[in-house]
Formats: sequence, C-alpha cells, structure tokens
Amino acid sequence: MNADRPDPEALLRAAAQEGRGRLKVFLGAAPGVGKTYEMLREGAARRDAGVDVVIGVVETHGRAETEALVQGLDAVPRQMVPYHGRAIGEMDLDAILARRPQLVLVDELAHTNAPGCRHPKRYQDVEELLDAGIDVFSTVNIQHIESLNDVVASFTHVRVRETVPDRVLEAAEIEVVDIPPDELIERLKDGKVYVPEEASRALNHFFTKSNLSALRELALRRAAQAVDAQMLDYVRSHALAGNWAVGERVVVAVSELPSSEELVRAAKRTADTFRAPWTALHVETPRDQHFGEEERRRLAAALNLASQLGAAVVSVPADSAIEGIKSYIAEARATHLIVGKSARSRLFELRHGSVVDRLVRETPGVAVHVMPIAGAPPAPSVRPARDYGTPSGYGWTTAMVAGITALGSGLFHILNFANVALLYLLPVMAAASLFGRWPALFAGILSSLAYNFFFLPPTGTLTVSNPENVITIIVLLGVAFLTSSLSARVRAQAVLAAGSARQNAALAGFLRQLSDAATEAELMQAVCAEIARLLDVQAVMLVASPDGPQIRAAIPPEDALDTIALAAAQWTLERGVPAGRGSDTLTASDWLFYPLGIEERVLAALGLARDDSRETVRSDQIPLLMSLLDQATLALERMRLGEEMRDVAELKERDRLRAALLSSVSHDLRTPLTAILGSVAELKHRDDGPLVETIETEAQRLKRFVANLLDMARVEAGALKLNVEPVDLTDAVSAAVHDTRATLADHPIDLQVSPGLPLVRVDPQLFHHCLINLLDNAGRYADPDTPIAIRADRIPGALDLSILDQGPGLPHGREREVFETFRRLEGSDRSKAGTGLGLAIVKGFAEAMGLSVEASNRGEPRGARFTLHFPEQLLIRESEEAIE
Repeated sequence: MNADRPDPEALLRAAAQEGRGRLKVFLGAAPGVGKTYEMLREGAARRDAGVDVVIGVVETHGRAETEALVQGLDAVPRQMVPYHGRAIGEMDLDAILARRPQLVLVDELAHTNAPGCRHPKRYQDVEELLDAGIDVFSTVNIQHIESLNDVVASFTHVRVRETVPDRVLEAAEIEVVDIPPDELIERLKDGKVYVPEEASRALNHFFTKSNLSALRELALRRAAQAVDAQMLDYVRSHALAGNWAVGERVVVAVSELPSSEELVRAAKRTADTFRAPWTALHVETPRDQHFGEEERRRLAAALNLASQLGAAVVSVPADSAIEGIKSYIAEARATHLIVGKSARSRLFELRHGSVVDRLVRETPGVAVHVMPIAGAPPAPSVRPARDYGTPSGYGWTTAMVAGITALGSGLFHILNFANVALLYLLPVMAAASLFGRWPALFAGILSSLAYNFFFLPPTGTLTVSNPENVITIIVLLGVAFLTSSLSARVRAQAVLAAGSARQNAALAGFLRQLSDAATEAELMQAVCAEIARLLDVQAVMLVASPDGPQIRAAIPPEDALDTIALAAAQWTLERGVPAGRGSDTLTASDWLFYPLGIEERVLAALGLARDDSRETVRSDQIPLLMSLLDQATLALERMRLGEEMRDVAELKERDRLRAALLSSVSHDLRTPLTAILGSVAELKHRDDGPLVETIETEAQRLKRFVANLLDMARVEAGALKLNVEPVDLTDAVSAAVHDTRATLADHPIDLQVSPGLPLVRVDPQLFHHCLINLLDNAGRYADPDTPIAIRADRIPGALDLSILDQGPGLPHGREREVFETFRRLEGSDRSKAGTGLGLAIVKGFAEAMGLSVEASNRGEPRGARFTLHFPEQLLIRESEEAIE
C-alpha cells in the first residue's frame, strides 16, 4: 500500500459514519465511579448550550446527587413491558425516534431488555438511534466488554452475563470516568454505592484494592486502544505521514538466518513489555527463489514460532528487504522495529552497505532495536544459479543485430554515423525485454563491434580513427547495461506480482469451494481437498470426542493415524497450538497439526504431511496457509452456528408440542380424578378399610402429578399471573410444613426461621407451591428418621431460605440437572419414582417471582441443600412495613 495516498478501507469506514449519530461512551472500571453522574452532567451542559437533550433511560440507584441531575432534564417515559405477571420499565425506542431529539442519554449499555422488546439488548436500541442520526451518550463498565470478559473473570472470580461487542465501541468516543481505588473504597464504606450490608460484602469480594487497580488499568488501556485505532483510521484516510506513536506497535523482521527464532522471542518480550500488538514480517525478494531446503526450513520454523507466540504473520513482496520493511512500517505505523545484525567484514559493508544503518537513517520516528548475532551468517545451502540466457536467445539477438546492420547498410547513403548508431539501440532494448540481462549485454557488445566494423572508417577493421566515435561505442554499451538491469528488475517484480496474484486467486477459489458446502462433513472435506491441492500435501481433519481425536475428513482418504499422530492431534485440540513435525511438541510425528478455533475454543485440528522428507509447509507458503486456516475457521464456525440455530428451532417446536400435550392430558385427567376422589369420599362413610385408604392415597398422588403437569405447562407457556404481596416467611414455612405432614411424618423438622426477618414480596400461592415441592422432595429422598432443617439466613443485600436433608446427596458436578424437566438423576438419591417435575416447577415459579434457586451438597452431615435466594429488591424494610 502506498502511504502517500488515502487508505481505501479507512475511507470506507469514514463514509459509513456519514449521516449516523455519534456515540460517546463513559467507561468506568467498576460500579460507583460516577459514570451516570458524569453523563448527566455533560448532558445538562449540552442542554444549556441549546442542544435538544432527553433522557432515554437512567438508573440512579437511589443516589441523591444523581437524582438531582435527573430532575433538570426532559425524560421520555419508559415503556412498560409485561413479564411473568409484572410490568418492567424499558426504554421506549419508538417514542424517542418519534420525538427525534439531538441527543439521548442511555444508561447501562450492556443491559438485557425484557422479552417483548424489539431488540434483546440495549446496545442494539442504541445502534438504531445512531442509524436514525441521533447522538447518544451511554455508560458501561470495563467487565461488560466482550473481549475482556474472560480476563476480568480470571482475577475477580465474577463472570458477568451481560456484555457489549467490541465493535460497538470501535467508532465511539470514549471518556474514562476514573477515580483512585482508595477513593472508591471510601465511597463504598460511606454507603454512596451500595447499602451498608451489600457494601461490606462487596469490599470482601469484588471491590478489593487489587481488583480495582487491575480493572482501572484495563479501562485506561482499552480507552487508549480505541483512541489509537481511531487515530490510525484518520491518518490513513487523510494520507498523513509519520507513525503517530500514540500506542506502541512492534514489528520484527524475520529472515532465513539461524538467528530469526531469537529475534522472534525478543520481539515477544518487547511486545509484552509494552503490551502492544506485534507482527512477524518476512520480505519476499527475488533471493527467496534461490533458497535451499535448509533456508526454507529455518524461515518456516521462525514464522511458525511467531504464530504460536501470538504474532500476526505477514509476508510482503518487494525488490529488496529494506524497501519491503520501510513500506510495511509506514503502512502499519509501527513504533518499534526489531532486526538482527550479523558479523560482516568491512569490505562486505563497503560493497553492499549495511541494512541496519540504512533502516536507522531512513525510518525516522521508529525505535530500531538491533540484536547482535554472533558469528558470520552461514553460506547458502544452494548457490543461486545465474540466468545467462538460452542459446535461442543469443541466436535471435545475433539475428536482430545482423538485420539492423543490413538495414543500416541500405540507408547509409542517406544517414550519418550518429543516426546509424541509434538504430543499434533497437536490438539491445529488444534483447533486454525478451531474453534478459546477459543477452542484452551481448547485443550491446555485438552492436558496438558491428557498428565499428561496417560503418566507422576505416571500414572492415576494428580500428577507430575518430575519438568521437569511441564515445558512441561507450554509449551503446552503457545503454545495453542499463536496459538489461532495468529488465531484470522488471522481471523480478513480475515474478513477485504473479506470486501475489496466485495467492489471491487461491484464496478466492478456496472461499468459493467452502461456500458450496451444505453440511459440516462436506465443508471439512472441501477444506482438506483445497489445502492438499494448493500446498501439495496430505491433509486430515480431526475433532475432539470422549474417545479421543476422531477423523472427519482426509485427502487422500485415511481410516486411522498412528499413536504419535493422534497424540499430536490431541495436544492441538486441547491447547490450541500447533503440534507434530516442525513444531515444538511431539516432533517425531509425520503429521503437523494446526488448530482451527476462535479465541480459546478449538473447533478442529488440521493435519498436514508429505510422503517425502521435505518440510511439511515451505516458508513462502506459511502466510497463505494462515489465511486459509482463518477462512476455514470462520466457515466452520458459521456452519456450527447455523446447525445450533436449527437445533434451537427444533427444540422450541418440541417444547411447544410437549407443552400442548401436557396441558391437554392433564386437563383430560382432572375430570375422572375428581369423580374418583368423590366416590372414595362416599365409600369411606360406608367402609373405612385399607383398600379404600389405598385408593384415596394413590388418587391424591395422581392428582398431585396432574397438578404438576398443569403447573409445568403454565410455566413453559409463560402464562403465570403473579399476585405479589408481602409474605411472612415464618407463616409461609409453617403452612407448607403442615400441608406436607404426611410426607414428613418420619422426619423431625428443625425450623430455624427467625420471626424478626423482613417480609418478602412474592406471590403467596406460587411460593407455597415452591415450598411444598422442596419439602416433598426432601421428605421422599432423605434417609429414614433423619431431621429435615429449614433455615433462613440474612446476608448482605439478600436473604437465603434453605431446606437441608440428610442422605446420599447429589452427584458431584450435576447439581443443576435436578431442575431440568423430567430429569431424575440415576445413581443418586434423586433416582426414586416420580415424574421429575417437582423441582423444575420450583425453578420456574421462583424465577417468575424474581427469585433464584440452587442445589448443592452439604458437608457434615452429608445430604442435599436447596436454597431460595431473595434479592434485596424483594425484601421489605421496617420503614416500608410501617407505610404499608
């Protein structure tokens, strides 16, 4: 790319922003830093400047200073969305679009909208506002950015579920709202972020000083990266010179020399020091055509190492290494260049110059890191063969000179000596263009001799009587030399351009083949076939399975691989790094495996091998291979996502049919059950024997099953209607224990529910069903004559109600499965007879009321624990009780 003209891609990105609104994001390291306050303050300033500003949605979290700013701004009323019998206030997107303000304030960019809204995520609402030409201010914390979600979870041990794609922030103006960790901790202690109970818990978990410091650094770095990317787009779209070193960018020049791997490792350390992106650059010059097997192996090993260490691998064609490095550095706006300097003799540097010295002089603004290389570079394993031309080329050259001589003889009577000399330039230029440097030099010498012999006096001899004619002969030789040199350069450039065109054509053909695949099996076979054809190798693709790597496609067909190859494939699938021949792991394998994966998820492993002893992948093929692997990964990911979407659609249809069947069957069973129970009641007046008692007991059990079926159908259909009111936990638990007294007859009840606990906002009937199902579950599966404990614990910002039994408990790692519909865990105390609906109903009812439920195992005595979690908003404080 020419750095002196605008970058077309940057221009396209800039054009795409024309007519759209502008997004400004107030980015914070953690809750409580003042993002919403700062957004409202700047919004008020814009309003005072005459801008039409409205509030789309703002969450004040009860903070007085934030609420004071809200009072002075116009707000669009929220849209009330019904959800499980409740009305949830969400941003009214249509009302804002109809009002068309100049600026909208939208809090919590990562928020998930309630079902029934036009978009599932709030950032999608914001994108629609931007598309309509409306500017938006919004807020987000660093842990909600998709690419940093795993990083934050690794040290905070808290994974947030609501994330924002990085692309949303790429075109946004980012303002970091930052306060020191100590100050934020003081705000927490003062109750300015959370209520005191929640603040105490937060200080011991998420809001530690080490966590806040790390989050603060991430926020500052992410903002710097965004500013750097936007700056690069601007300078590229305006063709501005310079590297614009706002962010660090590292480039290492890789060659066929043995020291290249040391350079790659040094570049990795440098990039880690600056926390900067880095690139391993190989400049493809005409010299590369003469590399031997050893040079290609060393270059391939260096590029492979760079790829494993996380570098972007780039190969650019150029006439010389210096020109290629300079061109790429200018295009990438690199700030650091790492090169090696081998020991050369003074005579060599005088004859050929120093690459390092030229780079230092000709790359201003770039820090050039020179790594000394001990010893002289090894001699090439294959000496480049000089192209001295072909006999036919020399023959045609001689014929052209003879023809010009004959033509000059025929025109000599009307031309002077100088004009005849000009005719001899024609065969020189023709030979240079058609046959290369050495035939052109031969044409120059032969033309000079013919001109001297046939036209310069005394003719018939090679003697030159006039000194002026000597100059003419020298000019002929000079023109021949220059023309042949230019011709050789043009030929080399043509070879490089042809190689680049072949690579582009190969990529285009590869994509066409992938687009024709209809299934995953066809896609994998197409990938293997195309890569085998393009690289002239054997190819095999494997995926992970419980029984080890499984072959899914191969060219030529393969039924099995040897033990070492399977071990290398397993290593690649598990760790996402190359393994096998030519890598750093399991090099005894005949196969070299590359991972196909996105981020840390490996979808498959592609294996390459050759029948001969040559390197599996040549150095000049590595950039092409990396591009092919990237495209294959994307195609495979799209195919899997498509299959998952189809599976989801089928699952939804099955769930719909199942819910309809459950509803129909349960309704059809209620009428005969009612008749049976009525008849049993009449029979008991006449005969109160054991047979009648058995009929009544089993009919009541069947009635409970039918009720569970109906409740499950209501949960899955979203047809629950809530009647929320304050409920005393002591009364609710006592009522549930009374209604399950038959099931709990053999178990003492250990009731640990304090009367002083706050009331909770729940639907009394649904909550009663939850408690009955949990107690019935505990009574049926606990060991005989063991106590069942019911315990309520007040924790910071919440309340937990737990039911604990004593028995074998739940299978480790499968605790969540007990809440699945019709699921009974085999090999545990949850495998006894039943429909498998009770706990699924508990989960559905609890989530409808805003609760959460979880299952776990106790310590000593062993057993199962089921906990209903009440968040702070469902607890009624004493002041609220007095009002109510």
